[in-house]
Amino acid sequence: MVRKVLMKNMRKIGVLTSGGDAPGMNAAIRAVVRSAAAMGIEVVGFRKGYYGLLNNLYEEMNARSVSDILHRGGTILQSARCPEFKDPEARKKAIANVSELGIEGLVVVGGDGSFRGARELSISGVPTVGIPGTIDNDIGCTDYTIGFDTALNTVQDAIDKIRDTCRSHDRCSVVEVMGRDAGYIAVNVGIACGAEAVIIPERDFDFKRDILAEIKAGIKRGKEQHLIIVAEGVTKDNMSALKMASRIEEETGIETRATILGHIQRGGNPTVKDRVTASRMGVAAVDLLNQGIGNRIVAVSGDAIVDYDILEGLNMSKSLDNELLGVSEILSL
Repeated sequence: MVRKVLMKNMRKIGVLTSGGDAPGMNAAIRAVVRSAAAMGIEVVGFRKGYYGLLNNLYEEMNARSVSDILHRGGTILQSARCPEFKDPEARKKAIANVSELGIEGLVVVGGDGSFRGARELSISGVPTVGIPGTIDNDIGCTDYTIGFDTALNTVQDAIDKIRDTCRSHDRCSVVEVMGRDAGYIAVNVGIACGAEAVIIPERDFDFKRDILAEIKAGIKRGKEQHLIIVAEGVTKDNMSALKMASRIEEETGIETRATILGHIQRGGNPTVKDRVTASRMGVAAVDLLNQGIGNRIVAVSGDAIVDYDILEGLNMSKSLDNELLGVSEILSL
């Protein structure tokens, strides 16, 4: 179906990316700019997130300026931390900047912290719509966040390579993945890569029961290489990936290496899923603003694009699927 151009209500909107970058953010920016152009709306892109909003770091954007960015990781608008945006006086300055530029609405691509800033702007009279972009997939109101699928594929590719060298040397490998407060990456790649144990922030773990016992049981079955995946947010007994590897080697005699994948997980060309989801969310965000609707988060529910009040969305909780956890445990045998 050909999408009809809606009657123009807004004349100019802004867009920024905030918080940690995630693959697919550029696809969201492109969708915002091009869908706005289809509605006859001008777009201003603010660089470096809320910092750019405070300091008037902006550029005019059009359909051509977002050509050739769909496949690129990161964000062409860049991102930066801006703790000063929590100050009401700083927000007044940002709102004054927005007003002087004639901007009537704003799209913010980011995570929880970014949405709290978006809510404050909406309350202050600047209709703002949030698009969830974070590789951790940990925003409660949405089934999916931009960047998650790409991060999973990046981690899976890295672990497959680590597996090759583990097999060559009969080693155990402990791999730390991102997920300070959530184990979505860890559990999914644990299943995809055949990990013996997956350690996540949402569940207490016992080193002897959940790691040593699994490795020793594997040895009895003839296993010669082993894989443990741990989310970065696991801090019990100060058990970092490096300390975990050292203790495994000490107590089993198996040569063990730790790999911290770090920020490699944030980069790379976005997958089809991230490009399409980001594009759908970008169009939905502009549709809302064009109707004069702000203080919303665009989200995924099943296969549908929906939206929630920002405060309602921030207060929603999300937990790992018990069925997924069960699959991980069954297949770790």
